[in-house]
Formats: sequence, C-alpha cells, structure tokens
Amino acid sequence: MRGKRIDRRGLLAGAGAMLVAGQAMARPARKLWIDGMSFLPEDMDEIRASGLDAMICDVSAIQTVKAADGSPKYLRGFEANDPAIDAAVARLAASQTAYLALRGSDIGRKPGCAAFLQMQSTEMMGDDPGRLAYFHGKGLRIVQFTHHNDTPYAGGAIEPVQHGLTPLGIAGLAEMNRLRLVPDVSHGAEATMLDAARLSKTPIILSHGAARALVDHPRCASDAVIRAIAAKGGMMGLFMMSFWLTRDRVPTPDHYVAQLRHIIRIGGIDAVGISNDFPMTGEANLVKLGNNNAEGVKGYLDWWHAMDKRGVPGFAWVPEHVVIPEFNNIHRMERIAATLERARFKGREIDKVMGGNWRRVLTEVLG
Repeated sequence: MRGKRIDRRGLLAGAGAMLVAGQAMARPARKLWIDGMSFLPEDMDEIRASGLDAMICDVSAIQTVKAADGSPKYLRGFEANDPAIDAAVARLAASQTAYLALRGSDIGRKPGCAAFLQMQSTEMMGDDPGRLAYFHGKGLRIVQFTHHNDTPYAGGAIEPVQHGLTPLGIAGLAEMNRLRLVPDVSHGAEATMLDAARLSKTPIILSHGAARALVDHPRCASDAVIRAIAAKGGMMGLFMMSFWLTRDRVPTPDHYVAQLRHIIRIGGIDAVGISNDFPMTGEANLVKLGNNNAEGVKGYLDWWHAMDKRGVPGFAWVPEHVVIPEFNNIHRMERIAATLERARFKGREIDKVMGGNWRRVLTEVLG
C-alpha cells in the first residue's frame, strides 16, 4: 500500500508553531510583588502605579498622646478603630485598583491588588480577646501585639524594661490561632517575639523590621528571633526605614541587600520578604525635600532624643538619614527587584523575596 506523501513545508511549519507555543508556555509569568507593610493611599490609582499584586495594609487609626514624662505615645483605641476598619472596607469595595482579601488564595483572584487588613496593636481589643472575632468578622486578618510600647497583651520594643506576652496576650494568641488571624510580632520586645514563636500553632510574621546583627537596636530582630520565626514557618519583611538598616552616613541599596543576605543566612530564603512602612509614594517629608536626608532626619530627632532620655536602649547615637533615596518612591518594588538581579540573586530567590514567601505564609495561615 502506497503511503501518503509527507508535506515537508507543512511539517516544518507545524513544528515551528509547536516550538513557538512551547516557548510561550515556558515563558515565566509576571513576577509577584507583595508589600508586607503598606497603607491605603488617598489616591487609589497609586496602587496600580506601584505594581503591587498584594499588600498587608495597616488600617488602624492613631491617637498621639503625651506620657507622664512628656514623651509621645501612639494609641489605637476601640472608639477610633471600629469606624476605621469600616471605612477601609468601604474604600476597597469602591476601588477599581484593589480589593479586600480574606484568604491567601485571594491573591490574583481578580484584577487589582489584594489588600489584607492589619492593625498595628491590640489596644482596640481592650481586655477582651473576644473582640478579635469581632474585628475578624469585619475583615481584619493580621494583628500586631503592640506598637513600640507595652500593651495589656505584650511588651513593646521601645521600653526601658522589657517583657514578653502577658496572660492576656497568651489568651489573645490562642484566639488568633483559632480564628486563623496572622500573629504579627513587629514592634514587640524580644521576649514578646520569642514567646509568640514558641506558643503559636500557626506561622507568625514580623511584618516590617530589620536585623539587629547589623544595627543594634531593640526595634530590630536578633538572630534568635529570626531563627524562631523561620522555624515556625513564618517570615519577616525588611522595611525602608534606613536608620534601622545601617549606621553608615549614606544609605544605599547595597545596605538593603546586606540586610536581606543576613536574614537569609540566618533564617533561610523562605524567611524574608519586602515591606515598606512608609506611604506608597515614599516618606512624604523626604519626598518634598528631594530625599535630602540631612534635612529630613530632623523631623525624627525630637522623638529619638525623648526615647534616649527615657533610658530606652539603642537611642544613644543620633541617626543621619531616614530613607534610601533610590527606594523612596512609587517604583520601589521594581527597583528592589532590579537591585537583586544586579546582586546576583537567582531568579527563584528573587521571586520568593519579592512576593512568593508572603503568598505562602498568608495562604498557610488564612487558607
């Protein structure tokens, strides 16, 4: 029986089409960018400009008061924060650029940026851990035990005498675990961080901070804390506040890379991500000053000296900068990714640091 004639040109064309299709399938998807500490901007279009796929978003309302010794304290009470979370949810519902995220699997569920709501304290819970369920029902997904100062739940980092979780804090942590809220130890005393890592039934996070081995300050995480968070399956976000990244006079992207490398060396590549802790467009006063750190840092010095006067460790030296100029703008994620490429990070490492690790932890805790 005579076989059919093979059309060589057709065969080559078909093979070429398959090759092109294969190349298209093999091309990596757009990199995932997640910010571990951000805020809803006044202009929601800034979210699109930032390129973020997801963010942990602090929606807590702050009241500044003076302590007995005259130093400033920042309180987040129930009366201010009950309407604050409602306002944030309403803004997200009306937005075309971001949406309320309740589960880690919500990342990429629809166009725009998935916003996970966070409160940077337990003060709004009062002495009733049951309020965690109340706020969870409104959309809260990440809770910080304290912000700098002691709360009824935990010891803060910026205190002359430090302690860990209180009995109320231990009960609150158990309730967070039951509700599948993400426990956040940022701004906590070392004992608070280690207690939470030891007692939590889920991974915990330090949403925004730096490594104490490079800048010895209680706001930064010791190697013991980094190891404990990593061992629990959690991670920390490296933030933009340059006076806690380096004591060198001029902060650069290389200092940010050095911090990342240290955290990775101690906790592993799965234990670190990117965080901001400034407005999306950058620290506003520094932006106005053209990132003139010598002028901008003056706005922080009254608080800095007040902490030193209180006897808080780590404030005896005087900082000379606030931001890394190259990152103090809306394009920081793009610039950080490019910095990591130049620093010879592998592609899979960059993907984890820029967002993959945040998605993993958020999905493991929230579903």
